[in-house]
Amino acid sequence: MARRDKSQAEGEAEFNNPFADLQIDNLPLGDNSAEPPRRMGRVVLRRETAHRGGKTVIVIHDFASCVTTQSIEELGRKLRRVCGCGGTTRQRMIEIQGNHTEKIRAILEQEGFRVAGVK
Repeated sequence: MARRDKSQAEGEAEFNNPFADLQIDNLPLGDNSAEPPRRMGRVVLRRETAHRGGKTVIVIHDFASCVTTQSIEELGRKLRRVCGCGGTTRQRMIEIQGNHTEKIRAILEQEGFRVAGVK
């Protein structure tokens, strides 16, 4: 078999390139500003008053195993700060004092969780 000259092979590559005449000047730009929503799993809200002297507490539980304990604690701090109330984090559950279900649900959905439970 005869070998081809390199210069000849390069010339053929340009000639046979199906994208050589492609014009990309007028293509629409993609919207890279919006991040895709993170999927953090499902959590459940529960309203409790038992053994608390009649006070209402919202409990957030059933975090996915991929969510770290540290991120649950940070989320608990954020929820307490936004709701302006007390609470605690223990055993992969967050307890928020008071009946702030709408605020809690909005923040959890903003963080990428699917929220089930108290409406």
